[in-house]
Amino acid sequence: MVTAIILINADRHHIGDLAQQLADLSGISEVYSVSGRYDLVAVVRVENNEALAHLVTHDMVKLEGITHTESMLSFRAFSRHDLDEMFSIGM
Repeated sequence: MVTAIILINADRHHIGDLAQQLADLSGISEVYSVSGRYDLVAVVRVENNEALAHLVTHDMVKLEGITHTESMLSFRAFSRHDLDEMFSIGM
């Protein structure tokens, strides 16, 4: 399982629609509207790096309103919850 956080700058007129479109993409588990330097944060959980690459370079590029992204790969999760078990349901 690969987890990534994608920080997104968006055209202000598209933020609401874009957030929903992102949340509807397979592999994106959560989308947050945030304050600060970025407009949206997408949490991605996919099977492997190839699936992440496809999501970013094939699916996300089709969405209108994204002006800039910064992707961060997660090396390790530190949590009181078993995240792998929570997100493996149905896989």
